[in-house]
Amino acid sequence: MGAVSTLNEHFSTPDPIRVTMVCTGNICRSPMAEAILRSALSHTDLDGQVVVDSAGTHNYHVGDDADVRARQVLAEGGYPISHRARRFDPAWLGERDLILAMDAGHMRELRSLASRHRTPHAEILAFRDFDPAGPGDVPDPYYEPVDAYRLVRTMVERSMPALIDHLRRLVAARGN
Repeated sequence: MGAVSTLNEHFSTPDPIRVTMVCTGNICRSPMAEAILRSALSHTDLDGQVVVDSAGTHNYHVGDDADVRARQVLAEGGYPISHRARRFDPAWLGERDLILAMDAGHMRELRSLASRHRTPHAEILAFRDFDPAGPGDVPDPYYEPVDAYRLVRTMVERSMPALIDHLRRLVAARGN
């Protein structure tokens, strides 16, 4: 895992639920979702039972920090972030419990990887499956002004209650 991996942190369970957020270059949407979910989990009974990370479907920005606008909008919301972009490794399909795709293209890529790797693998869902405003894509803000990043933050924040409920079910099913 990358330099900002949460896998090196101490967890209250020996077998935490592992969640990976996935977007294109891993500098905008997925690190924002990672930071917001980490923060949300820290205020719940799931703190220490869920590992959250992120990756991109492409290697455009491997090693880069999160986009400056993503960092700005996260800071505005009070969310800390320490990030280095990385590409999704197909081996993670068997190591994660939940993989969340930010848009339909990421979903296609992840499902294609899963179909080629015939091992048991993580549940792959669209991130906005948890959005009470309805399913769809988390729009890519990269070529947009900072307000597009604020929209992403709003969508991610709005999705947290349902996502955390889903993670509670995963933790309970595991017996942690």
